[in-house]
Amino acid sequence: MFGYITINKPEMKFREFDVYRSYYCGFCRTLKNDYGAFGQLSLSYDLTFLIMLLGDLYDEEDDISQIRCAVHPFEKHTSRVNKFSSYASDINILLAYYKCKDDWMDERKVQGLTASGILSSKAKKAALKYPAKADVIRSKLKSINECEQANNLDLDKVSGLFGEIMAEVFCYKEDNFSPYLKKMGFFLGKFIYLMDAYDDIEEDIKKGNYNPLKNAYETKADFEDYCYNILRMMMAECSRAFEMLPVVENASILRNILYAGVWMRFDMVHKKRIENKKD
Repeated sequence: MFGYITINKPEMKFREFDVYRSYYCGFCRTLKNDYGAFGQLSLSYDLTFLIMLLGDLYDEEDDISQIRCAVHPFEKHTSRVNKFSSYASDINILLAYYKCKDDWMDERKVQGLTASGILSSKAKKAALKYPAKADVIRSKLKSINECEQANNLDLDKVSGLFGEIMAEVFCYKEDNFSPYLKKMGFFLGKFIYLMDAYDDIEEDIKKGNYNPLKNAYETKADFEDYCYNILRMMMAECSRAFEMLPVVENASILRNILYAGVWMRFDMVHKKRIENKKD
């Protein structure tokens, strides 16, 4: 379900890309330090965005270093970490663990069962640090699973449940920023859920899996426009909340993600579908 909240590299300045990559590298390193190699495998672009957002918003100082790693063993590269790197590491493990459990329960994917077993102890460690957030993630994913089992095609309801998860994740603490962070997370979460459904619709129908967009795909001649307009509304609300926050240092990179990067996957899938229809 993750991997959609990324950059549009062609529209970035070289320096901006280097900064973004350094946060991603730092997040990768933090996951390995906190949860080992298996934790590192759960790395996602989505929470790199959150690290940059919260770090900028709360004026958190970055620890910048030059390192080598297994992926780049011969050349040093810049790594940036702050206290939100560890927060994102904990949240990433929780999301990965419950996602793997869902994969097993929903589609009986053996890799989901295996991965959830490996991540179980790591998720318990993260849940002890953020019990309230762990409870929200667990309960909302359970509700999503119940909707899927009941074949509930109410887009607003089912995507809203994942939106509530991301609202909780984005709200690091209750303060003057929290209403805007919650709104950002809520609509970004809805976007992620619906984008994942749009991405998987053909495969899900072929395999007989649940997909909330199934009826729309089978009945709407303007399915592509229908999905685009819904997704655009989600990102418009998310971006509106973002613009209310006093983000300065990383603002241009975060805007690249919100206004361009999130559409990279949609554009690729849309283009492929149009080409397939022509054939």
